[in-house]
Amino acid sequence: MSNSTPSADQSASSGGHRDGDRRILLTGVTGFLGQAVLRSLLETTENTHITAVVRPKGSLTGLKRLEQLLRKPVFSSWADAITTSSQDSQDAKDGKAVVKAAFDARVSVLEGDLTDMPAIEDPFDVVIHSASSVSFDPPIDEAFRTNVGGARNLYEALLASGQDPHVIHVSTAYVGGIAKGLRQEGSLRTDVDWRAEYQAALDARTRVDAESRRPETLRSQIRGATLRTGRMGPKAVASASEEARREWVDERLVDFGRTRAQSVGWTDIYTFTKAMAEQVAEELWAANGHRVSFVRPSIIESAVQNPYPGWIDGYKVADPLIMAYGRGALPEFPGLADSILDVIPVDFVVNVIVALATQDVTRRGDDAYYQVVSGASNPLPFHEMFTAVREYFVEHPLEDDEGKAIEVPAWTFPAVEMVEQRFRAKELAAKVGATAVAYLPATKRTRAWTSDLHKATSGLTTLRMYIELYRQYTKTEMVFDDANTRALRDELPASFLEGHDFDVTGIDWREYFTKQHLPAVTDLTKAYSRAKSAQRKRTSRPAPELKQNENALAVFDLDGTVLATNIVQQYFAVVRATRPRRSWPAEIGGLLASVPGYLRAEKRDRSELIRTVNRRYKGYRSDELRSLMQGEAGRRIRASIRPEALETIERHRAAGHRTVLVSGALDVLVEPLAGLFDEVVATHMDEDASGVMTGYLATPPLVDEARANWLSKYADLHGADLAASYGYGDSHADAAWLELVGSPTAVSPDLGLYGVAKKKRWQILEW
Repeated sequence: MSNSTPSADQSASSGGHRDGDRRILLTGVTGFLGQAVLRSLLETTENTHITAVVRPKGSLTGLKRLEQLLRKPVFSSWADAITTSSQDSQDAKDGKAVVKAAFDARVSVLEGDLTDMPAIEDPFDVVIHSASSVSFDPPIDEAFRTNVGGARNLYEALLASGQDPHVIHVSTAYVGGIAKGLRQEGSLRTDVDWRAEYQAALDARTRVDAESRRPETLRSQIRGATLRTGRMGPKAVASASEEARREWVDERLVDFGRTRAQSVGWTDIYTFTKAMAEQVAEELWAANGHRVSFVRPSIIESAVQNPYPGWIDGYKVADPLIMAYGRGALPEFPGLADSILDVIPVDFVVNVIVALATQDVTRRGDDAYYQVVSGASNPLPFHEMFTAVREYFVEHPLEDDEGKAIEVPAWTFPAVEMVEQRFRAKELAAKVGATAVAYLPATKRTRAWTSDLHKATSGLTTLRMYIELYRQYTKTEMVFDDANTRALRDELPASFLEGHDFDVTGIDWREYFTKQHLPAVTDLTKAYSRAKSAQRKRTSRPAPELKQNENALAVFDLDGTVLATNIVQQYFAVVRATRPRRSWPAEIGGLLASVPGYLRAEKRDRSELIRTVNRRYKGYRSDELRSLMQGEAGRRIRASIRPEALETIERHRAAGHRTVLVSGALDVLVEPLAGLFDEVVATHMDEDASGVMTGYLATPPLVDEARANWLSKYADLHGADLAASYGYGDSHADAAWLELVGSPTAVSPDLGLYGVAKKKRWQILEW
């Protein structure tokens, strides 16, 4: 270990030293900053013990979640360094074992969540509060519950414990809101009351939820849900409608948060709630005579030195925009070219926190507000950052899906209105394209167009969101003062600064971006792309050998799946086989005239289409149709089976699976296929006493949710395991029952089922 914690004045702590350890309570340990703080305390200090507040998640306890950090790069890199540094010595060490031993000896867990804070019973000398929601645009109640309510709960628990630890409250440099000029350190001066805002934020969900249940709002949700999922059945419509209502509530609450923050002078709900959390700390802790230090970092990005150069844990504030630019998706950005982009490496923030937690620092009151920033001492103009980013991607271009180098644009930093016009034009083009494709037949090409348009629309939506959120940070005319932070550094011993310096004047921004930060975030992007590519390969590769399982079902739809034909074509085949040639034109004319109605019925409800087409069998005799199916017509149906379907059916039968054909077609018309399956379930039509079909179905057709309900009952009756079963369908209506089986497959799907299959990562086959 490089440094041991010096003995510090403990008069402000009721607990004092216990067995030589300074005891630290740490919140937010699983976050980007918290991980690095924990490693630094374990690696560079010896007489500290850390208790982390970690909430359980699912079946994972808080301790298990914390132990998972040891496998992440922030800790595995430490273990690797220990192993490497001792390889050539006689005392070779297992780095993982050393790190695990330090973790076991010096880290414990207080299981809980700041929104439901457990009692603090153990004594602590220092509390590092770094937990918060880092999203800039959450619903207003969630932002306040986490950032403000969490802070309140922590300070109330500390007060209830009767202790007097030094609290290091991690905030943000942007707590002062929208302003121009020099933003000094020190307590905020605002008339906004955190208690009133907190209660109003929580009440907002109740009000908005009530608004979402108004008839006019619900009718709008039902209409949209019917258009999207109507073919899956009424339950699917109801589920989609309710999901849309909840999304509407969240979107409204996001708007509430953004607008309320801007109305009182903050850029977004994140900075607003962080400012309110500072008020909580001042009122509940500092005003009661306890010590609190505020650490206000600006935009935290990858490390300069520790835990290793370029370390970052996922995309941070600037990175989505940087990578969108590198992919050629951001031709312009409405920022001020000469504004100061205040970026701070994560290890500089960590070093300030560790200094406050372990060193004898005398600063109190307004002198204990530390803006850990770069703008005042080492400013980075936005245009210089852009130049460094462009140089990097010109020299190290990303590749498109075809492996070609992506050429990045040169920004001119236009006005907001110009960028907005260009975005609106692209969004309109994508919307028109999606509408046009929706009316085209479902083919491999139209499915590819649908994917491309969805990707383009999704990308535009994401970019618009990022631009709206971040342009305040790239057009700011604020400069953050760091006088207190520099004064803190002057107080610290040289021995400490050797391993924990935070002097920003030594950062070469061009080298930082081109040699450290951009390679790191590019590697993240490439790793993500590789994972996506591997996922695509898994879904497109040939089906694996089926496992033997007598309890598995293999359920097949007929039209468009086993057969390429549909029920209209089947009816015309019957007409050709039973009617004189001279009557064919009239039948064809009648069918063609009915096609628009059939298409509308198909879009509304597949059972309506089946009923409408099957009306045409009125007057036919079932025995005549059965005789017909035993002859040439039956042979034609068997000959029209898709070869891939036939091969798949045979594979399932060889694996011992029970094969079932379920169709909305008339049972008499599918009898030629009975020998291929263990069971065939089809639609039966009422007949009069003489065996003449009435045109009315004896039972509702087994489609969409009706087929799902039937399948559940069928599996129960036969002792089948649906989780081990397979399903094959082609229509959006089939999604209702396909989601019941463990291995659903969309076969040459229509655009509705294609969208569901892509979203749920089902296998998609082209037969």
